[in-house]
Amino acid sequence: TFSRIQFTPDLMPADIIGTNIITETEGGKKAFQFQKGPIFGNIILADEINRATPKTQSAMLEAMQECTVTVAGTKYELPRPFFVIATQNPIEMEGTYPLPEAQLDRFFLKILVSPPDLNQLLSVMDRTTGESQSKPQSKLSAEQIISMGQLIRQVPVASHVMNYAARLTLATHPNTGASANVA
Repeated sequence: TFSRIQFTPDLMPADIIGTNIITETEGGKKAFQFQKGPIFGNIILADEINRATPKTQSAMLEAMQECTVTVAGTKYELPRPFFVIATQNPIEMEGTYPLPEAQLDRFFLKILVSPPDLNQLLSVMDRTTGESQSKPQSKLSAEQIISMGQLIRQVPVASHVMNYAARLTLATHPNTGASANVA
């Protein structure tokens, strides 16, 4: 399943993870029932994640690290596979907050997207106007994706390849980049 969360300055943590609501049982008694938030999906688009306050951004940390959310002392498992894609506004833009380092570490990569040129913009306009609409189709089931994730852990990796990958990773960090010999 796919969920989109539009991050805004007034977004609260409960708007993301969900909250307990009071319901009436068949016997007429009142009880709390957990109402799941949009984080309970397989693929989550966190749109303009840095427009929300740090408190709300931190609500994503447990979900992104543990694949769980905790509400009123009760832990809820998120569906597997669980994957977060986020967009971010430039930090110098008004109404943005820097993302905590602990949250940035949860993302596998960052892609800077430059504005489209004229031909790219015309292509986007051509694909998004008119009556015909393309609809994405599933290529893999959740079970197949989980199975592939388990299979990849069984692939042997030579020590010199792991060493190169580690040095390459260190070379991308500002404080260690010059000292990490990648060649």
